[in-house]
Amino acid sequence: MLRKRASFGGAVQNLNVDIVKELNVPIIPLSVQRRIVSILDRFDTLCNDLTSGLPAEIEARQKQYEYYRDKLLTFKELTA
Repeated sequence: MLRKRASFGGAVQNLNVDIVKELNVPIIPLSVQRRIVSILDRFDTLCNDLTSGLPAEIEARQKQYEYYRDKLLTFKELTA
């Protein structure tokens, strides 16, 4: 869209106010923006808050480890 309107080379050479004013910038619905913000906030908490995110992640990995360990170490009894 912008490439068609402005000439490109090493730098944008023909990008003026009129071209920029004519551009349509899509804006996603507010509900989707809020959902994205919520996901990013939770991600930020997991990554940066050592008091809640990291312990919760460690506990989840421990449970996952125990589950698969038990699956691998459970054998059917052999009947002779």
